[in-house]
Amino acid sequence: MAQLALRMKYLFDRARNVSGSNIVEFAKQTKRVSKAPLPVIIADMLWCSVRYEMGFRDYAVWDIRLLKAKERRTWMTHPKSYRLTKTLNGAESREVMENKLQFNADFADVMGREWIDAKTASAQELQAFVVKHGAVMAKPADGFGGHGLGRYEAGDAADAEAFRALLIERNQTLVEQFLVQHEEMARLYPGSVNTVRLITYLDKQGTFHVIAGVLRIGNGGVIDNFAGGGMFTMLDDDGVAMYGAVDKHSNAYEMHPATGVAIKGFQVPMYRDMVALVEKLSHRLPHTPYVGWDVALTPSGPAILEANHNSSVFQMKPSVSGVRTGLIKRYEDAVGFSLQK
Repeated sequence: MAQLALRMKYLFDRARNVSGSNIVEFAKQTKRVSKAPLPVIIADMLWCSVRYEMGFRDYAVWDIRLLKAKERRTWMTHPKSYRLTKTLNGAESREVMENKLQFNADFADVMGREWIDAKTASAQELQAFVVKHGAVMAKPADGFGGHGLGRYEAGDAADAEAFRALLIERNQTLVEQFLVQHEEMARLYPGSVNTVRLITYLDKQGTFHVIAGVLRIGNGGVIDNFAGGGMFTMLDDDGVAMYGAVDKHSNAYEMHPATGVAIKGFQVPMYRDMVALVEKLSHRLPHTPYVGWDVALTPSGPAILEANHNSSVFQMKPSVSGVRTGLIKRYEDAVGFSLQK
């Protein structure tokens, strides 16, 4: 599908489903960095959604209100990422990569943890799995964004048949061993597995591009997902956090509020090993060259949590970083064409 047609389709779909409450919420977030009245912010937000192909959350999280037109053009956006997904990734990408059971089976050698399917396992097999590991994480096999997660311990599986029925009822049929993270990552925040999102592209010549490296950190919950209450910061090419972190409500953190660990300057251990692993694995997904990989770090090395055919976009707030330009050039340099048309 032509780029203009993709752009218009996304804009039309969003217009059909626009939520007035969401617009107001993001406009109020923008008020933290802007003195403009809410109606002015909302009008500018709507203008940017058309002119710069920008989501409402994009506008708020990246302080777009503060930027000049030439600076606004430099920001990668979620609608643009949608175009990349539709343009670069094959039609089968979604089905292959959103089926977590199939993904776990295909990448079992790099998962770093054991898992079981509550639907196909017997009640006794499921119970034995939980007892073996002491505590497990159960989630939907087709879920995303950290939704639908549940933690269960051996005592919860005392009645094996009832426990299996409960997981099926809750659609938490993918049951996984808890992954033990590297002590340095746990020092940053021990309440969740803190992960690295690597947004990558494998071009037709076989050249591997790391477009962005992102450190995702939990904050009061058991997941580090941005949509689920976590925070993120951007990494440089050596895996060092360049700035403080930010959450989905535009709160900024120089230090982690639970541990007091400084976020800017935090070195992700074995970052080069993470990149090397993802580069190797990218050749297993010829139908999906544009991928957002979620990588955890165990005491023995990196482990793959999942791969996303429609990766979110991560850039740092200008009010946190002091940098007023986004990452669109890194995307364009990798994929080899302009995203600003």
